Amino acid sequence: MRYTFELLGISPVLHFFNQQQKLQVENNLNVEYLGHHKCSLDVFLKSVETVSTHRSWRVDKVVETVINFWMNNADSVQYWNYRLKDAGKDKLLVARVGDIKSLRQSFELLLNN
Repeated sequence: MRYTFELLGISPVLHFFNQQQKLQVENNLNVEYLGHHKCSLDVFLKSVETVSTHRSWRVDKVVETVINFWMNNADSVQYWNYRLKDAGKDKLLVARVGDIKSLRQSFELLLNN
């Protein structure tokens, strides 16, 4: 199974958690959204390790995907780090992780609605 990871944007904490609740109820796709107050590789690695265990994903492959994203997208990481600092303390940096097949299915659901 192949995985994907990307940083998506900044969100208020309450909005993020409300969206998480809706997504869990609406579908059972293998895509997770992570939100953190810090933009660091360590923070996201801990999160994906936890999520991977609950989703029965290959932890080593998901971790490798996150590290590869971090190494190959330094400009994006730096950009979102600055945006997060500018946004204030009640905001989260949101990222998405999942298997590519499920991500494709979630996009198709969006297009069909």
